Amino acid sequence: MKKLMIAILISCAAFTGSKAQININVNIGRQPDWGPVGYDYVNYYYLPDLDVYYNVPRHQFVYPEGNRWVYANNLPSRYGNYDLYGGYKVVINDNNPFTHADDYRARYGRYRNWNGQRQVLLRDKHDERFKNNGPGRGEHEDHGNGKNHGRGKGHKKD
Repeated sequence: MKKLMIAILISCAAFTGSKAQININVNIGRQPDWGPVGYDYVNYYYLPDLDVYYNVPRHQFVYPEGNRWVYANNLPSRYGNYDLYGGYKVVINDNNPFTHADDYRARYGRYRNWNGQRQVLLRDKHDERFKNNGPGRGEHEDHGNGKNHGRGKGHKKD
């Protein structure tokens, strides 16, 4: 009887374990190709050349227009010749970095007209995490390594 009670207590303890929750945000697939590599999550890019932010989750630029900050899908025409792939980008994980624009200008102003080492961009990185595995991109194809360890849906017929 004593063993039965111990077994019941142990089984009850096993079924009432803690319910911890872990929330991890990853937006690798949502970052633009012109973004720098090495970041699993990015809230904003700051472009010191233009004093403009790019909101990664919303896919929108945020730039000053008079006394306010404007969200837009594209850069305004005054920045039409700017090369997003060539300019320096600073990753900022602040919810509203433009409310602290003076701080970011002071901190990252040295990257304006940056001529130092070029940043490695997502489009140039050959890492599986950064590849777009959309339709027809090889996500479920047999990789043909000869050991039947591919991710295919069966054997190919010749």
